[in-house]
Amino acid sequence: MEFRKLSGSFGVEVHGADISHPLPATDFENLWNALFENQVLVLKAQNLSAKEFLAFANCFGRPEPHVIDQFHHPEHADILVLSNRKRNGEPVGLADAGTYFHTDYSYLEVPARCTMLYSIEVPKKGGDTLFADQYAAYEGLPEAMQRRVDGLVALHHYGNRDDLDESSRTVASVLTEEQESKMVWVRHPIVRRHPVTGRKALYAVSGSSFGIEGMARDESHALLGELARHATQDKYQLRLKYGVGDLVIWDNASLLHSATLTDPEDPRTLWRITVKEERKP
Repeated sequence: MEFRKLSGSFGVEVHGADISHPLPATDFENLWNALFENQVLVLKAQNLSAKEFLAFANCFGRPEPHVIDQFHHPEHADILVLSNRKRNGEPVGLADAGTYFHTDYSYLEVPARCTMLYSIEVPKKGGDTLFADQYAAYEGLPEAMQRRVDGLVALHHYGNRDDLDESSRTVASVLTEEQESKMVWVRHPIVRRHPVTGRKALYAVSGSSFGIEGMARDESHALLGELARHATQDKYQLRLKYGVGDLVIWDNASLLHSATLTDPEDPRTLWRITVKEERKP
């Protein structure tokens, strides 16, 4: 395998890795280490079946099916289909998923370790993913703000704090009543030690964080908004363009990410698997 740095301050391309077959233990260890050192991996030129994709994802931990079950892969529920294509007039996947800065599964008690997107169909224009480095965002806070937010606990729920309009293309993907009933409030620290690296990072200050324990709603929204604006500045961002066959893996505990909108008539299809962290004893 060959690792090539992407143009920003984080992220690498991986060449020469065929993950359609089980990797030797040393190669997988190199991928694992590279993920948590670089936060984003782009494995180029993959040709995967759904079964092969899922087998690879299982090496990183336990996949968690998305709550929006109508767009699960028909053979493997752990795979979520992201697509703007339609069949017989009906959508085959989520078309505008995650078009705002967020962290996957931060609305669950045990959040996501990593997310994987396998690119099957790439639009002519757009469809990039934006990533924002939350290690750097925390380290870039003034010391007084670091002291203020260390130890604070945010309250999370499924949704996009900044857009609750269900007709909007940047709202969190709308749930059915049954799916909504499965969602509960959870708590996560605003400054979180990474479970693998031990480094401090801002955690999910944009997206699912709707309040702060012990703080009035207006004050907590103002603070979370200030942190989100800081954490998503251009200087912390990486813009990733996809090619057909790219498999992108990212570290949710150290990043925010956002999809970008595409022309609904310009076909785009990806498969997504999200792997959860391990629950602590």
